[in-house]
Amino acid sequence: MEMDLKDKRALVTGGNSGIGKAIAEAFAAAGARVAINYVAHPEAAKTMCTAINRGRREESAIAIEADVSDPSAVEAMFAEVDTHWNGVDILVNNAGIDGARNVGWEAEPDAWRKTVEINLFGAFYCAREAMRRMVAQKQGVVINMSSVHEVIPWGGYSAYAASKAGVSMLTKTLAQEAGEHGVRVVAIAPGAVKTPINRSVWSDQKGLADLLDKIPAGDLGLPEDIARMALMLASDASRYVTGTTVFVDGGMTLYPSFRHGG
Repeated sequence: MEMDLKDKRALVTGGNSGIGKAIAEAFAAAGARVAINYVAHPEAAKTMCTAINRGRREESAIAIEADVSDPSAVEAMFAEVDTHWNGVDILVNNAGIDGARNVGWEAEPDAWRKTVEINLFGAFYCAREAMRRMVAQKQGVVINMSSVHEVIPWGGYSAYAASKAGVSMLTKTLAQEAGEHGVRVVAIAPGAVKTPINRSVWSDQKGLADLLDKIPAGDLGLPEDIARMALMLASDASRYVTGTTVFVDGGMTLYPSFRHGG
């Protein structure tokens, strides 16, 4: 099945590294014009744009700096996309952080709040701007990046788990509201994916062994695994899919410690 995004206008937040980078590149390869949002490392975003635009007659990739937890910055980001392409067809809410590790009663309120503001409020701010445009044009797709921790508690990361559980219900509610307007809203929940942000775990033999024990498939995911799912969900191949979370986790949510019984 061909997943064609020809001439679609996409915005990927946190799009200059890891999963976001893989998604932006996959969308561009499928024919989409891609706005790559970043909050740090502008050189990475600009390098991506140069590579995507090479050999194309029209500008197919732009880089936009914006802190998704700042609603005014989000508004300005979408205004810039409008200036270039007069709207947006696909939003991928990928920007997010794990936050500092602390048990709940020792967590600093400011750090806890920051994680929720980026992961959940940021997804809302961006979806709000995107859906204003999508509802008016009667078509569009919002893909929220959730996590297996929307259902699996994660000791030391209560803010992250709470934010991703919130993303799950935000996805369902927005999908319910927007369905009659031709707009789909879905979420992807990655499991353990090999990205630079978690290098300290997968590059350590003991840490890697512990992680793999939690994955029935016996291997880490790759950013490209998530990108392929995002591409399918953004395309017409998934025209009847909305209001749900698709888990791309190698079976992590199957609680593998119970594989031999309770």
